[in-house]
Amino acid sequence: MPRYIISFNDGDMKFPMDELPQVADESHAVVREAKAAGVWIFGGGFFEDKPVVVNEHGEIKPGPIKASEVRLGGFSILEVANAEEAYFWAAKIAKSCRCDQEVRELIDDPESVN
Repeated sequence: MPRYIISFNDGDMKFPMDELPQVADESHAVVREAKAAGVWIFGGGFFEDKPVVVNEHGEIKPGPIKASEVRLGGFSILEVANAEEAYFWAAKIAKSCRCDQEVRELIDDPESVN
């Protein structure tokens, strides 16, 4: 089955901070629902925007690779039957996170699956 990454940009989640517990509860409920449906693979958010770049020689330097105003804020990876099902879950995630979600199909690479 195809896998999709559903993601949002850092800063897209806009709501009063006193709603954070409710947003977290609603988001976790969607994750539990996706797990129960057998479509959840992995997901998460980022604490802060401090990426590091590691090159082919193992050298480490501050990132990002290329400066951009757009930074990934969080993501979910789901394995579903088709794009329509991915959109269904993206809508649930968008509602719980209070922001639009970008949906992209991952390349099917048998070497990358457990």
